[in-house]
Amino acid sequence: MTLGGWLRRAERLYAKHGVALGQTAALAHDEALYLILRTLGLPLDSGPSVLGRKLSAPESAEIGAVFDRRLAGRVPAAYITREAWLGGMRFYVDERVLIPRSYFVEIIPEQAGPWLPDPARVTRIADVCTGSGCLAILLARHFKKARLDAIDLSADALEVAKVNVRRHKLSGRVRLLRGDLLDPAPGGRYDMILCNPPYEPTAHVDALPEEFRREPRLALDGGPDGLALVRRLVGQSARLLKPRGVLMIEVGGGRDAFDREFGHLEPHWFQTMDGSDCVCLIQAARLAPRHARARS
Repeated sequence: MTLGGWLRRAERLYAKHGVALGQTAALAHDEALYLILRTLGLPLDSGPSVLGRKLSAPESAEIGAVFDRRLAGRVPAAYITREAWLGGMRFYVDERVLIPRSYFVEIIPEQAGPWLPDPARVTRIADVCTGSGCLAILLARHFKKARLDAIDLSADALEVAKVNVRRHKLSGRVRLLRGDLLDPAPGGRYDMILCNPPYEPTAHVDALPEEFRREPRLALDGGPDGLALVRRLVGQSARLLKPRGVLMIEVGGGRDAFDREFGHLEPHWFQTMDGSDCVCLIQAARLAPRHARARS
């Protein structure tokens, strides 16, 4: 069998098994090709000619074992390969962390730029619910002068983040802190507080496909309406942002609920390519107690 033949077979198997997509790729073709290339140790940017590559019997058997884990075992592709890609960068992942996928890669730096000081003047950032540390690392790459506090409640997640921070040679600028939201934040204030929190309502998490339920529930479950952690974060951020600082939050499908509760803070919603527009920015001045009371 050729590589292309296995790819076509895999696509048929994806349809037969009805597996859930979206953690690594949106299309069965793309995820299956990724798994085949990774299994064979071939470059991910291999050209079309790779489809004609003939497979040995051991290679075909190895690919078959991978797809048995993915399709029959419902193991997410990223947990099989122990990697995920975000913003063009490669990160280590395993079952201890949510598989990186965030709309923030569309927002920073282009759309968020007008709301922030000159990148050279951004010196302190907090990445709350950091998980694998991917967003903290992407932020550190863009804001060259900034030091980052990457915070998570999960000790397991921080172990994964430590691997990624070291691999990207950012141990001197990204500090990993364990704690509940901003509780472990040290003294001083931030230019930016960014958070991709657990925002799925509990009932929604219970109904997720098996692949998604293999991810840590702590990283998914946002309480009865999905805003349990968001409410607390908004309250904490008021005292920890610099006067011209910003709070940026991703809320998934909770935008309407967020607007009902926090519309008086005049959140700015960024546009995303798929139209979900689920990332908002709130200026520090809007979080000041006097402003909040005046608008309530």
